[in-house]
Amino acid sequence: MPDPPHSVDPVQLGAYFALVEVSGLLRHAIEQQLHDDGGLTFVRFQVLMRLAQSPTGSHRMTDLADAIVHSRSGLTYQAGLLEKAGLVARTPSPDDERGVTVTITDAGRALIAEVLPGHEEVVGRMLFDPLSREDSRTLIGLLEPVRDHMRALPPRSAVSRRRSRRP
Repeated sequence: MPDPPHSVDPVQLGAYFALVEVSGLLRHAIEQQLHDDGGLTFVRFQVLMRLAQSPTGSHRMTDLADAIVHSRSGLTYQAGLLEKAGLVARTPSPDDERGVTVTITDAGRALIAEVLPGHEEVVGRMLFDPLSREDSRTLIGLLEPVRDHMRALPPRSAVSRRRSRRP
C-alpha cells in the first residue's frame, strides 16, 4: 500500500511561499544584472560559474546538467550558444565514448570576472542586507540539509524520461 501524501501544515506552507517569493524576486534581479553587465542568461552564468570553479575548468555535460538542475537537451543548446560565443569548448569525453566534456575558455573566465562584482552586489543588497551575520549562518544551517536531502534523490539524468499516466 502506498504511503499517504505528505501533509503540509499552515506554517510550512507559509515558509514555502516565502521561499518561493524570495527566490523569484532574487532571480529576477540577478537575471537583469547578468543581462545588463554581460549579456548572459542565468543558466549560462550557472554553466560558466560551475566550470570556472572546477579545478580542471571542465565537467561532463550530464554531470553539469544535474549540478545546475537543467535538462540535458537544454544544456546542450545552452552549451552550443556559449561555444559559438567562444566562452566554452566542447570535446568528446575521454572516459565515455558517448559523453561530452565542456571546458571554460579564457574568454569565458574573463566574462565571469566582468559580471561577478555586479552579481555579488545584487546578492548582497537583495538577500543579505536585511540579515545579520548570525542570520546568514542560520540560513545556511536551514538550507544545507534541505539541499542535501534533495540532492540525495536520483539525479535528473538518471530519471526515466517517460511520464507516468494518471488514472
